[in-house]
This record gives sequence, C-alpha cells and structure tokens, in this order.
Amino acid sequence: MEGAAVLRSTDARNIATYAIKPTDYVGLVPRLLVAEGDIVAAGDVLFCDKKDERIRFCSPVAGRVKAVVRGEKRLLLAVVVEKDDACEKAPAPMPSDLKEQMLQCGLWTMVRQRPFGTVANPDNAPKAIVVSCFDSAPLAPCYDFALAGREDDFTKGLEALATLTQGKLHVCFRNGQKLLAKAEQVKSQISNMELHVVNGPHPAGNVGTQIAKLCPINKGEVVWTMNPQDIATLGHLVKTGEYRPEKTIAVAGAKIKDPHYYRIMAGACIESIVKAQAISCDYPNMVSEASLCGNRIISGNVLSGTQVAADSFVGGYDSLLTIIPEGNYYDFMGWLMPGLDKYSFSRTFLSGFIPRCLHSIFDMMPSCMKPKFDTNTHGEERPYVFAGNFERVFPFDIYPLELIKACIIGDMELQENLGIYEVEPEDFALCEFIDTSKTDIQPVIRQALETLRKEAM
Repeated sequence: MEGAAVLRSTDARNIATYAIKPTDYVGLVPRLLVAEGDIVAAGDVLFCDKKDERIRFCSPVAGRVKAVVRGEKRLLLAVVVEKDDACEKAPAPMPSDLKEQMLQCGLWTMVRQRPFGTVANPDNAPKAIVVSCFDSAPLAPCYDFALAGREDDFTKGLEALATLTQGKLHVCFRNGQKLLAKAEQVKSQISNMELHVVNGPHPAGNVGTQIAKLCPINKGEVVWTMNPQDIATLGHLVKTGEYRPEKTIAVAGAKIKDPHYYRIMAGACIESIVKAQAISCDYPNMVSEASLCGNRIISGNVLSGTQVAADSFVGGYDSLLTIIPEGNYYDFMGWLMPGLDKYSFSRTFLSGFIPRCLHSIFDMMPSCMKPKFDTNTHGEERPYVFAGNFERVFPFDIYPLELIKACIIGDMELQENLGIYEVEPEDFALCEFIDTSKTDIQPVIRQALETLRKEAM
C-alpha cells in the first residue's frame, strides 16, 4: 500500500519530552500527584484514578515534570516530563504478586476491558483475555518487525498474562507470522492459552472482531485485551523487575518523505519525528516538500485514530503515526463528475465499478486518475437510508444501522437488545468510512457506551 512504513527503524529513544494524557483513557477522572518541577524516576506515579487509586499512571522515563497541561474548567490534559537520566534512581522493590507489580509501575493501565473500553478493573474476573497480534487497518504496523529482538519478552509476557484469568487466553495471528512460531514453542507451558490463525480484510485484525467470534460478550461479562508490545513490556518486567515501556511505532503516509519505523519510549513527543519527515511545524497548515496541500497528523490509524498537533505526543495505546493530506477543497460539480480519481464503495463514481482483482491497474494510471485518499468527506451530513452497505463491512452478528439509530435517540434498552456491549467505536470505523450519510458514527457509539457505563456504576 502506498505510504506504508518500510521495514527499517530509527532509534528515537533519546527524545527529550514525554507525556501521559488522561484523555487517552476512557472514563478516567484523574487525581494529580505531582507538581511542575518535581523530579521523577521511570515508574513513579504522575496521577491516579480518583475512583480507584490503585490505577496509577506513571512516568515512562526519569526526569523532571516540565508542565501540567490543563484545559477548560481545569481539566487535566497531560503531564509532561523532560527526560534527564541523572534523575534515575534504584527501582522500588516489586511486590511478589503479578497484578500488584503491574499496578505499582503503571503497566496495568495497558490492560483494557470490554465492554466500555476502560482500563480493566483489577477486581473483575474476566471471561477471557484476547490478544490480537496483527493489525489489519490501513498502513498498520507489522508486529513481527516491531517486536524483533523482543520475542522472548513477548512469550514471557504471554505466560504472565495467562495467570490473570481462569478462562482462556486467546492469541490471534496472521498465517505465517514469526510471532506465531514463537508462541507455539511455549504453548505447552500455558495450559489455558489457545492460538488462532485469522485471515481476511479489515476489520479482521480488530480485537473486537476476534472477541465476537471466540468469546462473545453478554451483559455482565468482561473480556480483557492487551497490545502485543505491552505484553513484551510485561515480559521484561517479570524477567528483570524493570519497568521499561519501549515501543516501536510505524510512521506512515503517502505524502511524507521517508515512511518507516521509530523505536521510542511510550508517550514520546512527535515533534522531531514530524520534522524528520520534511513537514513544516506550522500546524495545521503544514506543507511537505512533496506536495503543496496541507497535511493532518493522526495518532493511530486513519479510520479510528485521533488528530494531533505537530508537537503533541504518541497516544497511550497507539503504535502508528499517520500523516495524510487534508481534504480542505471543493469538488467542482461533485458527484456529477465521472470520479475515476475517487474511491467509491456505493458505486456513485465509475471507480466503484472496477473489480477488486483489477485494482492493481491504478498503479499504471496517470496520477490525476489514481484514487486519492484524504480527509474530504465529499458531502454534508444527511438523513440515513437503509441501503444494506453497513452489513457488507460489519463482521458482527448485529444490525449496525439499527444500533446506530438506537444510540442516536438514546434508547438504552434497545441498545442492549441490539448488542451494544459487544462493540467499541473502532468496530464502526469502516461503516463511518463508507457512510453516504456522512455521520460521525464513532462519537455516537462512544457517547452511548459512556451513558451505559455511568448508569452501571
């Protein structure tokens, strides 16, 4: 795919500033525990969850608290730490219990809970734990490459993760993945682990899709999930007692200078990475050397990621930084044109009639005829029409349009009957992409889930 990160990495672990952002975590009400100027070591707590102070959010590096960023009504937006290795100190003794170790150093916040997508409640007994070791989203990172050299930490982390549930640990791979071969080597040592080979287009790599097929969630049930790179961090913690939240992120996009991987510490500032990709820091009016159009920076993938500024920080759960052209232009005559340079799922344009097996001919077309992907919605919001398109991209045994409408009108009973507990906003990302009504579906789903979560508290 054009703009995908090539399998080459740059060591960027010397980035100067890092931040932990409460806004990355669903339902979090933070209690700040540091002040500007405080010295912290890696693993020292910066803030915790007011509702459960065991849920600690800790500094990924040693240094000094550079800034406490607040928004409207003094809402805590980020705690920024300036790295200084001289501030490092001997780590505090770790508890013997695995869960307590993860809570103490802040790694527990990487365990997510469904339904609702919150940080997992340590007191819950999950029905199962599901791990997706591949990402099928556009321009997604290759975990085989991202975890190269950390395979032993990954398998050690799987062993540790399996002890957190009485149910099954389901681990999903693409056929032929190197990580699959490593997991098969330790399968006999983990009695409750099951390995699965999953194939198919996006959203096959979404953990929600895999949960729906392997262990569907009913009301009152809980399933936990964790990213493979965080599992490797867990394995390193178990082996050495050291909290070292490294990750390798893919930096991708068709209009950037050199899409490839960067090895960073969690929460790193992306400013130096953006500059290295030849993009002006005059955000959002950035101009690349390759194009005169503006660009948008997304922490995460293009379908469900979060727009960020050029001097922002990598999201807590993200392993991808995507930079794509802004679509702030007007199409002359809109849908009346043939539209060979527009992707069309509903066959509004001629490009929609080209069979998938012939899509490779796009590479031979002149640039003016190649389909271009940017942020332009090509229309305004309009009423919903039952066209059956959502069902073609939605892999759950759920009526997607009916569930979206139930969320819009706030009918909680209908939402429950239609399977709201099984889904997260990212599961509707493809529906939003092909939606002829131009509705922002993912915020609608998130708002409905938040309402249900608060009602259940």
